[in-house]
Amino acid sequence: MSDDVPQAPPVPDAPETSSGGGKGDARPYHHGDLRRALVDAGRRLLEREGSAALSLRAVAREAGVSAAAPYHHFKDRAALLYAVAHEGHVGLNDAMQAAFDTSEPGQRRIVAVGVAYVSFALANPALYRLMFDTSKLYEHYADAAEAEGKIPRLLAATFGAALPARRQDLDRHLAAIAGWAMFRGLAEVAQYRTLEPFKALMGGETAFLQAVLGRLDFSQKPQGPAPGAP
Repeated sequence: MSDDVPQAPPVPDAPETSSGGGKGDARPYHHGDLRRALVDAGRRLLEREGSAALSLRAVAREAGVSAAAPYHHFKDRAALLYAVAHEGHVGLNDAMQAAFDTSEPGQRRIVAVGVAYVSFALANPALYRLMFDTSKLYEHYADAAEAEGKIPRLLAATFGAALPARRQDLDRHLAAIAGWAMFRGLAEVAQYRTLEPFKALMGGETAFLQAVLGRLDFSQKPQGPAPGAP
């Protein structure tokens, strides 16, 4: 959308109806819940039709409000995309944090957090893709660093490191980066039908993910010259 779009009139407190206008199409909303309703509508559209279907007009129609209503909260389509993607980052962090808090440090925690990461991606495929497709938008929003920055910090903590990176923790940080790459890669290949027989043999998707991630051993330092060596 262009920034030249005129400001919409104030949203009335009374319920609005969908663009169809028919009595059976009326879907009321409360003024204080408008942003929440729009983001929820965006998530439904995203999973049903993909990110290309996300527009302010489409989200307004899905939420059952006037076409002008979304402009009270989103100045353009990019702002809407960011808001939906932000929800994904919060949800992924919450899932990983729960796994972190209920697991023992070391290999068990790495597997638990990895399973939480991959399971979230598999359960929310379109949202997961949008989270990384919109990463260039994050610098424009004040709350981005808080939500999006939690995931790298949590990954570092999973491998026994902390941000900002320090030289004495370099091996752990490299392990965390390798683990993150593994989580993202597994989130992609675990969707392939060719892996379904393995999931069946293992007793389901979660058991399959645990078995795959359990094969990783980040406790050993790689052989070779030390960082910075000639």
